[in-house]
Amino acid sequence: METAIPTTPDATPHAAAPIAAPLGTSSAAEGFRYADLTPATDFLSVLDDAQYRPVPDGWWVAVTDVVDSTGAIAAGRYRAVNFAGAAVIAALRNALDRRELPFVFGGDGASVLIAPDEEAAARAALAATVAWARDAMALNLRAALVPVREIRAAGHAVEVARYTPSPDVAYAMFMGGGLAYAERVLKRGLHAVAPAPPGTQPDLTGLTCRFEPARARHGLILSVLVVAADGADRTAARAAIADVVRLAGEAPARGHPLPPGGPRLRWPPPGLAHEVRARGPLKGSLALRRLHVLGATLVGHLIFRLGLRLGGFSAPRYLDELVANTDFRKYDDGLRMTLDCSPDLAARIEARLEAAEAAGLVRFGLHRQGAALTTCITPVAALRDHVHFVDGEDGGYARAAQSLKAKDALKAKDALRAKDVLGAKDVLGAKDGVKVPDAEGTAQAKDALKTGDAASNLVDGVPPVAESAGAVMRGAAV
Repeated sequence: METAIPTTPDATPHAAAPIAAPLGTSSAAEGFRYADLTPATDFLSVLDDAQYRPVPDGWWVAVTDVVDSTGAIAAGRYRAVNFAGAAVIAALRNALDRRELPFVFGGDGASVLIAPDEEAAARAALAATVAWARDAMALNLRAALVPVREIRAAGHAVEVARYTPSPDVAYAMFMGGGLAYAERVLKRGLHAVAPAPPGTQPDLTGLTCRFEPARARHGLILSVLVVAADGADRTAARAAIADVVRLAGEAPARGHPLPPGGPRLRWPPPGLAHEVRARGPLKGSLALRRLHVLGATLVGHLIFRLGLRLGGFSAPRYLDELVANTDFRKYDDGLRMTLDCSPDLAARIEARLEAAEAAGLVRFGLHRQGAALTTCITPVAALRDHVHFVDGEDGGYARAAQSLKAKDALKAKDALRAKDVLGAKDVLGAKDGVKVPDAEGTAQAKDALKTGDAASNLVDGVPPVAESAGAVMRGAAV
């Protein structure tokens, strides 16, 4: 049973009953170093508990997301949302001497593990990034630093593994429910990182958005989000998720959404405005920064267009590495994939997920679109450890999460309507000695039914009532 999330920013669930720590969380975890973890090279192995190590209590989970990313998508600003989500990772990497960090990109936000001695620098970088997103990008990026100790006391584990899609990069995979809990804490406004003063600029060196959307080559781009259902048999749920990974593997290149040789470059780049805002202090001349970025990107465009090799940099090699280093599959308390596949394969994936959902094993959301976006972090172009985040062009992971949460809310609505019927029967039967529901229970049922109505509106394309819809949607582990 999950301990309730505290209702004040300073509250911590110290009164929770002691929870048995997973093997290795005490003395064995004192020397924990993420970079020392043996990486998995087969993606299916990230579903294996043996790949994961518990994160010590003294660590923190930095978690961020863009408020109302759905509205930004509707306004055609999903590239900006992706850029802001990736900016968090770039800012933290640069603030922490570009050391290898355990992070996961979620489309409209990111989660990053922070070591005890990194907390102050990470907090400052997060505060600067929140302020920059507000001032430069006109996006409401919220951030929180949640203690792992508190997450564990609330009944959740934070366990991490390293997965290497190529010999040059590793991405963090997460298990145990701790990141999903941290996201719920964030959305309740707890452990919030306040924005830095207006005009504060984080160090976003290496963050770029220069590639055109990669059009689907095999039919469509499918955004996939799958989490285990509450109370599901762990082994059976993992088996269902593994089935989906195997199905995706039937697509050409295992569903990789980027073409061989990388996505096309265009000049001026489609993310020019975002890159301009990521460069230098906001009080500086926007026109001068724009000219600087235009010049730098023109030189880069010509180098790639001509396939040049300069010093230790090779344009063809970089593009091959870009494809190999992309995070199109990940696991962070659930499966996320951005796939280029045929409509038939997408239908088969959906059918398998529907069967698993009907069996009470998983909850899922999908979104189909025509292209994928790429956001890059390349601090030193000549090195091979550049990382690339991919998401669907038309909302991607955010749309898939919206679909999942809407289904959750509708299920809650149906359940509460059934309870309401039972409550009416209780009232009718009161004269026969049957207990009548108390006023508090009746009020809760009515509030929940309003939530269900909001979810119906969401599915029908009508904006939901913010407070009531959010109450149910915060419960989704995404």
